[in-house]
Amino acid sequence: MTFEKLWLIPPLTKALDKQVFKIPTPVQEAVIPPAIHGHDILASAQTWSGKTLAFALPMLQRLYIAREARNLPDGPIKRKIEALIIAPTRELAGQIWDSIKDFCTNTNMKSTVIFGGVNDFHQIKAIEKWVDILIATPWRLEDLISQSKVKLSYVEILVIDEADRMLDLWFLWDIKKILKRVPSKRQTLFFSATLPKATRELAWELLLDPKRFHIEAQTPTVTKVEQQVYMAKASHRQKIIQQIVKRKDLKSIIIFVRSRDDIDYVEKFVKLAGVKCESISKNKSQNGRKSALLALKNWDIKVLVATDIASRGLDVAELSCVVNYNIPAEPETYVHRIGRTARAWKSGLAISICIEQEKPYLDAVEKHIWQNIKVIIDDSFHDQVIKHNGPKLSAKAKKYAPPKSKAELKKTGSYGKLYIRPERKKPR
Repeated sequence: MTFEKLWLIPPLTKALDKQVFKIPTPVQEAVIPPAIHGHDILASAQTWSGKTLAFALPMLQRLYIAREARNLPDGPIKRKIEALIIAPTRELAGQIWDSIKDFCTNTNMKSTVIFGGVNDFHQIKAIEKWVDILIATPWRLEDLISQSKVKLSYVEILVIDEADRMLDLWFLWDIKKILKRVPSKRQTLFFSATLPKATRELAWELLLDPKRFHIEAQTPTVTKVEQQVYMAKASHRQKIIQQIVKRKDLKSIIIFVRSRDDIDYVEKFVKLAGVKCESISKNKSQNGRKSALLALKNWDIKVLVATDIASRGLDVAELSCVVNYNIPAEPETYVHRIGRTARAWKSGLAISICIEQEKPYLDAVEKHIWQNIKVIIDDSFHDQVIKHNGPKLSAKAKKYAPPKSKAELKKTGSYGKLYIRPERKKPR
C-alpha cells in the first residue's frame, strides 16, 4: 500500500514525496480513507505510530476540497477557524504544528499553535491574522476564548489527540467547556494510545457512529530498545543513577521520575556526579523547557530529568538512553517513556531501577511487553540487591513475543497488526 492509493489529492502527495514519505503506517492506512469521507473516527495506537498524519492529511484534504467547492481564491482570503486540534501538552502541540506546516503550505491553509507558559501576545496576533487550523492545549484555549480572542462557531473538524493523557492531566472539564462552543454538526477524530474506561466514556460522548480502529503493535519500540533493570533497595538508587550518567558510551540521557517532588532531588545528585543536567516539569516556563530540550539536543548537557508529562511529545533524534528512576504504575507509560529512544528505527537503551514496592509494576510491564527484562548483576552493591523472578508469561505471550533481532523483525514484515472493530452506534 502506498499513499497514492489512499485517495489523497495531488497537493498532499507532492508534500509527502518532498518529505520522503512513501508507505503509510497501519494507523494511516486504516484511518485516512474513512476520515476523507467524513466519518467520525475512534482510533487507538501506540505513540509515534504516525497518528499525526493520520488525522492531518484527511483534515487538510476536506478543507481544501470544501474551499474549491465555494470557489474561494487561492491568494489571501479572510479565514475562520475550521479545524481545531487539541493536544495535552505544549511539547506535543508544538510537535503537531511542526509536522503539518509544510502540508498546510501546499494546500494554502494557515495554521498556528497556542499553549500556556508563554506570553499570549504573539499567539493572539497570529489568530487575529486569521487561521484555518488551530492547534491548542486546553487551558490556553479556554483562556483565549474567555478573552473573546478565539471563536469556534465555524469549526467543521475537531481532533482530540492523546486523549488518555488529557484525562490524566485533569483536562476533562476544560474539554467539555470547549465542546459546548463548537458546532454539534462536525466531524470528530479521536485518538488515544490507550482506551481506559474514562477515555471510552469521553469518546462515546463526542463521537457519532464512529469507525473504530485498534492498531495492536508488535511492540517495535520494545524490539529495538535494549532493556535492562536494576533490582535494588531505594537507598541505592542514587548510586546507580550516578554510575549510569557517568558512562562515556552514553552521550544523551533522559531520566523519568514519577512526580515533580523527585525532579530537584534527582537533578541535584546528577550534578554532584559532575554531569551537566537540566530538568523539565509542568512548573517550568515554556522558554525554560525549550532551552533545556535544545541543550540536550545540542549535547550542551548530558542529562534531562523529566516527569511523565514529557513522555509523549519529546522528540530527540539521537537519544542514547532512557532511565526510569521509578517503574511507572501503568505499563503503557513505560512503553511511552522508552519510546523517546530508538527513534526513526534506530536502536536504543532503556535502564530501569526497581525497588521492592515496585515489583508488581515491573511484573505488569513484562506481561504487557511479552518478555522478561534483563536484570543487571552488579557486585558493587551486592548487599542491596532484591530478588526478582519475573512473571510467568502465558503461552500466547510466548507465541507472539516480539522478534529479538533485526533479521527476525524484517521476517515478520509489518510493524503492527490492524484490527477493525465492528461498528457500534452511539447510545441515545
